[in-house]
Amino acid sequence: MPDPSALTVETFTRKHAAAMLDWFASREALIQWGGPDLSYPLDTAQIEAMLAETAGAEPSRWMFAGLVGDRLAGHVQVALDWRNGVGRLARVAINPSMRGQGLAQPFLREVTTRFFANSAFERLELNVYTFNETAIRTYNGLGFREEGVRRSSVKVGDARWDTALYGLLRTEWT
Repeated sequence: MPDPSALTVETFTRKHAAAMLDWFASREALIQWGGPDLSYPLDTAQIEAMLAETAGAEPSRWMFAGLVGDRLAGHVQVALDWRNGVGRLARVAINPSMRGQGLAQPFLREVTTRFFANSAFERLELNVYTFNETAIRTYNGLGFREEGVRRSSVKVGDARWDTALYGLLRTEWT
């Protein structure tokens, strides 16, 4: 069992991509992670498209890798709205073989600290499917507040999923 204090965070790059291609065992699992616009199975081309959004002085996305030793333990992205000073925490995943070991909270704490270190941003928000109780506990533990629910917002097969919106302001981050 890895020690959560051994987790390091760095910019996610192409070298990390292959390690997460098998993290999502079904279309539903991929949608839960990345939203309904991704195609199952996750492949390098889709990750390359995400990485393309990280370029430039004001990229539309930041991507982070959480590592324990040299092993990819987690992945997260922050979509960036530079004009309004808002980021959207997205595509949060912990390596399936490392889940339940207390890595999510320190990983997201470091990402949130890095986000608010940039004075251009005042708000960090996220969407989470309401059935994802483990993720919701993690977000609540970091200080995010539920701001509403978009009922029946995503169609996955014959099912409809509700999406909750959570937010955290710079003034609330400690």
